[in-house]
Amino acid sequence: MLQIFTDLAANIPQELVEKYTLGIIPIHCTVDGKVLDVAKDGFDGPAFYAAMRAGATTSTAMPSPAVFLDAFGAVLARGDDLIYIGMSSGISGTVGLARSVAAELTGEYPDRKIAVVDSRAASLGEGLPVLQAADLRDRGAGFEEVLAFAQDLTDHMFQIFTVEDLEYLRRGGRLHTAVAVVGNMLNVKPVLFGDSEGHIVLRHMNVGRRRSLDTLAAKYREFCQDMTAPVGLAHCDSPADTDLVIGKLRAAGCTGPILSVCYEPVTGSHVGPGTVALFFYGPAR
Repeated sequence: MLQIFTDLAANIPQELVEKYTLGIIPIHCTVDGKVLDVAKDGFDGPAFYAAMRAGATTSTAMPSPAVFLDAFGAVLARGDDLIYIGMSSGISGTVGLARSVAAELTGEYPDRKIAVVDSRAASLGEGLPVLQAADLRDRGAGFEEVLAFAQDLTDHMFQIFTVEDLEYLRRGGRLHTAVAVVGNMLNVKPVLFGDSEGHIVLRHMNVGRRRSLDTLAAKYREFCQDMTAPVGLAHCDSPADTDLVIGKLRAAGCTGPILSVCYEPVTGSHVGPGTVALFFYGPAR
């Protein structure tokens, strides 16, 4: 059997985690010093982003090596192979840690197959390839075929998002302080992309929220190579804006399934309330 792992940042709804028997590596998150146990308690997105709007301090931290060792080791010990598709190395060291643990376990389990895939994405940019790889596995594909498929999907993942408040990007070092202050005063809304290495880069500065949302749909129309393919939308407690983008995607010709989720706390805490992100397959990165 092949076990597919990802992490909390993949933003996969619990019902799909269960449907595809995915292994989820937890990532440490806190709000005002209180640890969020998403696996145990679930995640209340509106409450989390309301707390951020009210000034709560949030933080995230990588899992420990022991978390990977325990999770991967249990699968290998029962005789199964595994593929871990993880959060972008451009924004986290989690994939690097997973690779170190995988190398250690390869020596302990030489007959088992282990692979770590850097999604170079987060949220559904990471989650969509996980779900499609798991679906391919469940249709009978073996380790090598699933691995090649997952790598190809991540190579073609297009990520674009806009934020409501530039302050959260400033705190994370993604935007110069002066730009953030002036931008908020002028109601400038940036549109950002995930680049070929999984880093977040600024591409457009729009005046007004509506124009930034229009840009998301315009980029889908410009770059999407298969409008029947799955699309992901993640929002930080902005369901109305997300519905608006979905309508624009359908008007642009999207006929594929659209998975819409509230942003998980790992990357959501860094982009901030009001963020809307679009994920789809485009040209190779």
